[in-house]
Amino acid sequence: MQKEYDHKGYIHSTESFGTVDGPGVRFVVFFQGCPLRCLYCHNPDTWKPGEGKRMTVEEILDAYKKNEVFYKNGGITATGGEPLMQLDFLTELFCEAKKQGIHTCLDTSGIMYRKERQQEFEKLFEVLDLVLLDFKHSNEADHKNLTGLSQKHVLEFAEALEKAEVPMVVRHVVVPGITDQEEHLNNLGKLLAGFKNIRGLEVLPYHTMGKAKYEKMGLPYPLENIENMDAEKAREARNIILRAFQEQRRI
Repeated sequence: MQKEYDHKGYIHSTESFGTVDGPGVRFVVFFQGCPLRCLYCHNPDTWKPGEGKRMTVEEILDAYKKNEVFYKNGGITATGGEPLMQLDFLTELFCEAKKQGIHTCLDTSGIMYRKERQQEFEKLFEVLDLVLLDFKHSNEADHKNLTGLSQKHVLEFAEALEKAEVPMVVRHVVVPGITDQEEHLNNLGKLLAGFKNIRGLEVLPYHTMGKAKYEKMGLPYPLENIENMDAEKAREARNIILRAFQEQRRI
């Protein structure tokens, strides 16, 4: 008998005890492939699509079940790379996870969203408990300089999540000299204030831990002369975003 889900996805790797990718302790699935080339990316080994280990939904859930007792207050998080590059497989995985009562979380840039595929995305939205949406920048020009692509589809994705009433936690990486300017942080807070489904804000300090991967892959590191962002400065940046967010909401 043919199994309900017999397709395979391209998976870079999995992590059994993730604690920073959604609530609780989680089984984290790193999808292979990403269209963005963020200057601060620390996973360049996930960029190229069509590589990695090919896994079925059943194989991923079997791996989850090996440590299921530890995921009582957690669940499964799909990250990457960019999971939305494999929308059909991601939807199959989360559909089956929801049937088994598993909390689902998607960590994404939203860059792959397209309005013409709305029906396909709605199938995913129905089985999403939470989205960690990475807002790269507060304006179009700087977003394109930072990632190589337009911000348009990210904003459309955020709007689609709001309409579907999918809870969203915003993530933003603060990079010295690139995303730490007060004007940008204020503008980001004002931009986020327009979304009613935001449930949290995570401001992450830039780090250079991915530099070794670039060297191993023979790639130049884009931010060679930029040092790690101090955690306290990242907290200050978060406060600036929140103040602008709250002020905009009061208008």
